[in-house]
Amino acid sequence: MSSELLAVDGGLPVRTRPFASWPVFDENEERLLLEVLHSGDWGILSGNKVTAFQERFAAFQDARFCLCVPNGTLALELGLLALGIGEGDEVILPAYTFIATASAVLRVGAKPVFADIDLDTYTLDPEAIPAALTERTRLLLPVHLAGRPADMDRLLSLAREHNLRLLEDACQAWSAEWRGVRVGAQGDLGAFSFQSSKNLTAGEGGALVTNQPELYERCWSLHNVGRVRSGAWYQHELLGLNLRMTEWQGAVLLAQIERMQEHARRREQNAGYLIEALSQVQGLEALPVDERVTRHALHLLILRYHPEYFHGHSAAQFAAALSAEGIPVSQGYVPLHHSPAIRSTLMERFNIDPADTCLPNTEWAAEHTLWLLQNVFLGSQEDMDDIVRAAVKVQNAWR
Repeated sequence: MSSELLAVDGGLPVRTRPFASWPVFDENEERLLLEVLHSGDWGILSGNKVTAFQERFAAFQDARFCLCVPNGTLALELGLLALGIGEGDEVILPAYTFIATASAVLRVGAKPVFADIDLDTYTLDPEAIPAALTERTRLLLPVHLAGRPADMDRLLSLAREHNLRLLEDACQAWSAEWRGVRVGAQGDLGAFSFQSSKNLTAGEGGALVTNQPELYERCWSLHNVGRVRSGAWYQHELLGLNLRMTEWQGAVLLAQIERMQEHARRREQNAGYLIEALSQVQGLEALPVDERVTRHALHLLILRYHPEYFHGHSAAQFAAALSAEGIPVSQGYVPLHHSPAIRSTLMERFNIDPADTCLPNTEWAAEHTLWLLQNVFLGSQEDMDDIVRAAVKVQNAWR
């Protein structure tokens, strides 16, 4: 056993200084926000900031159209409504995701059906989908988890084969690419989030992108209280909602998107360096590289943890020890088929307990996964070295 006492046991931590702060902002955000303030045009109906960002973000994501909404959860819900998903319909999605992926399905009256993930990607496993299909299946809802695109080749093929719609949960996947094309508009619609922790943030906010004009017009109408763009002010053709983004959020996003490419390159460089350096730590591994993923957005770096290389200590124990050494690390999601809110709703509405669903890869991921958040990778190589030093220190102390 190492003579170096772990910080969790009262020793000195490897690191005491913080990692890169988030969010990042400068005079550009201030200037644009002041423009909104002094213009008096605080909403999209009279302002121009949200409209400018929508055009910019659509082009950025290789999409024809973008529509901004108050948050990523409502982007998912609006996407489902626009695609006609509702009562009696079933939607196939992973359980290893944020609750909004499933709660949006439930809020439109449809039934979420959980399928397993692929442990090489942590995204929806196309091979698990056929067993989840029924005559009521209407939509596939893959999640580009951590900023890594799901297998869009197989998912789009399955959607075509079974006459299904496909909504991409891209809430962690700004700039992510599958075969050189950015995600979001590869399916029918793609939902994004601009919440506080996200790589592109306005504190809150969300967006839908699509390449389909008719679908965009339906989304626009639903998000603007059922109006049509060529109609009169009080002409409401659909029973819609008010999901308009404010000009304040649009102003911040216009400034934030200017940094996206620079931040993406920095994250890629530091994550690549860290993955190579972690090769000296047996039992702690990044996910395999897929050449079809031509850009990983790196909202998170997912690491698989193997307790047999750490004297049987669990991922939870390792996370606690690493955090005490000054390395911010998370264990990730509680799978949704174990979420009290999702379980109780499914039992009440459909008389099923999702905890009985067989999802072995999802269960393994819940017990053997560590996350490093995106701001960690906006620092220096010395920051990455500290992560490795802390992991080695913990491993040596447990031998």
